[in-house]
Amino acid sequence: MERWNDLDDVPTDLGATVVTLGNFDGVHAGHRAVLGRVTELARAKRALAVAITFHPHPMAVLFPDRAPQLVTSLDQRLDLMAAVGLDATLVMRFTPEVAQWSPEHFVREVLVDRLHTAVVVVGADTRFGHRNSGDVQTLRELGVQLGFEVEVLADLTPQASPDRWSSTGVREALAAGDVDEAARALGRPHRVTGTVVHGDHRGRELGFPTANLGPDSEGMVPADGVYAGWLLRPELDETEQRVLPAAVSIGTNPTFDGTQRRVEAYVLDRTDLDLYGERIGLELVQRLRPTLRFEDVDRLVAQMRLDVQECREVLGQGVVPRSYGPTLVVDEHPSTD
Repeated sequence: MERWNDLDDVPTDLGATVVTLGNFDGVHAGHRAVLGRVTELARAKRALAVAITFHPHPMAVLFPDRAPQLVTSLDQRLDLMAAVGLDATLVMRFTPEVAQWSPEHFVREVLVDRLHTAVVVVGADTRFGHRNSGDVQTLRELGVQLGFEVEVLADLTPQASPDRWSSTGVREALAAGDVDEAARALGRPHRVTGTVVHGDHRGRELGFPTANLGPDSEGMVPADGVYAGWLLRPELDETEQRVLPAAVSIGTNPTFDGTQRRVEAYVLDRTDLDLYGERIGLELVQRLRPTLRFEDVDRLVAQMRLDVQECREVLGQGVVPRSYGPTLVVDEHPSTD
C-alpha cells in the first residue's frame, strides 16, 4: 500500500479511484466493512482503492483538552488498513486551516482534483468539512454536480447486540480493562507495541523475568491489571518462534511502592530470552485480575504462579496471531469514527 503524506504526494497521473474517508482509529470491524467494500468496488471498476485519514486526530487540534486517547498509533492504523487490500492511503495533516475548509472545498480539492474519485463509500453517519457541516446528503449533491457516485453503507452491528461498532466503544472497553469486549469490536486482540528497555530487574530476581516496554510504546494501554496474552517478535526470521505465550502486567508495582506505570511481559517458562532493544508487540487476550498490593514478596510470588497457570489455561484455548504487513495480528459498521 502506498502512503501519501500530503496532497502533493498524490501522483499527477493518477487514474480513477474509489475512496473512503475517516479517522479509522483502531480499524475496528465496522471500518473494515467500509474498507473492504472500497477494495471490492475498486477491483470491479479497475480503479485504485484509496482511504483518506487524518493526522493528528481533529479533536487534538480543535479541542486538545477533549481529545481521545487513541486505540492505535498512525503506523499501526496504516498497517491494519493495508491488510484489507487498499492500494493507497492519503494521510492528510489536520490543521486549523484544514478545519476551515467548507465541505464543497474539501470535495473539489481532494476528491475531485487530486484523487479523480469515481465512487465514494461512506457510513451513514459520516460528517466532514467546517464544523462537520457536510454529511451524506451533501456528498450526494456534490456527486451529482461533480461527477462521482456515492455509496452509503447502513449501520452494521455486532451479532446479537444492538450496539454499533465504534472507536469510542473500544476506548471505553480498554479503559475498563475489558480486552474481551475490545477484541469483539476490533475483530482481533488489542495490541500494544514498543521497544524493550531495562527495568528494575526485579522480575528476574523473583524467577519471572519480564520484557518492559519503553516510553515509545504505541497503542492504547488498557486499565492496570494482569493479562493473558501473546508476545510477538516480528523482526525475527520466520524460521524462529515469533509468537510466545505471556503474562502481561500493567501498573505501578504497588508491592514495591512503584510510581511509574509500566507495561511488562513474562514469557511463560522462558528465562533465556534477551529481548533488550527489540521491537515487540503484546496482544492482550483476557484480563486475569486487577493490580494488587501484597503484604510481602512471598505472597506476590505465590500469586504470580497462579497467574501463570491461569495464563496457560486461557491461551490454551486461544488463537495464535498471524502476520499482517510488517507486524503480526490475529485473525468494521460503516462508522469511520
